[in-house]
Amino acid sequence: MRLRLDLSYDGTGFHGWARQPGLRTVQGELEQALDTVLRTTGSTLTVAGRTDTGVHARGQVAHLDVDPALVQAASGRSQDPPEEVLVRRLNGVLDPDLRVRGCGPVAPGFDARFSASWRRYAYRVADRPDLVDPLTRSHVLAWPRPLDVELLNRGAELLLGEHDFAAFCRRREGATTIRTLLALEWERPARGPLVATVRADAFCHSMVRALVGCLLPVGEGRRPVTWPGEVLARRQRDPAVTVAHAHGLTLEEVAYPAADQLARRAEESRTLRTLPGG
Repeated sequence: MRLRLDLSYDGTGFHGWARQPGLRTVQGELEQALDTVLRTTGSTLTVAGRTDTGVHARGQVAHLDVDPALVQAASGRSQDPPEEVLVRRLNGVLDPDLRVRGCGPVAPGFDARFSASWRRYAYRVADRPDLVDPLTRSHVLAWPRPLDVELLNRGAELLLGEHDFAAFCRRREGATTIRTLLALEWERPARGPLVATVRADAFCHSMVRALVGCLLPVGEGRRPVTWPGEVLARRQRDPAVTVAHAHGLTLEEVAYPAADQLARRAEESRTLRTLPGG
């Protein structure tokens, strides 16, 4: 059967999501824990979004194909549902900076990566000395100059919609950089740091951090509000755009369609996209 796993982790101590020989990664740690608890070898996870080194997650999703008998056996004599027992046992093996929040069988057609409708990230910035909290230094970017929320949002509006985001992505051979940016909004809560909410159908490598890095000088007034749109239109990396530090970024949520739409959504996501006239 296919199991969905809902995950949270502090990315500080991980070299990103993807398994890498000799390095501590989220995928590597979790797959090792699964093999330990299920008494298997070679557990393989598929994830909604491969986070980079230092990026955190509160709402990551992955899936695993597994023999139901192994899940049942791992629950021992417990009268609780086997999936609940699996969650407890995994968290008993994992270090505290990685938690499995939930686990359960999913409908046919579910794919943690390709069935997702959208992903939502948050990027947090402390732009005043009184907002810089040593207790959250691993999750909030400390910025030395004040930022104007109105300017940030005016610059962000130019990036919304379906575009080729090659200017904000690391290119991969054979992969498209066309994405639909559904939301990019900055707000200043009554207490706490500035928060950018970024939501898209999918993201390419370093895209969120590059978008934030492009907007920060706009918020300072060092760049005009038209600059992000100009960068986007060029469709190539601009050396003037600094990719924001990873530690301010958190994957907050991944959304999926209704069960009867999962397979269709996965098929759509696998189709290589082009822009009209492209």
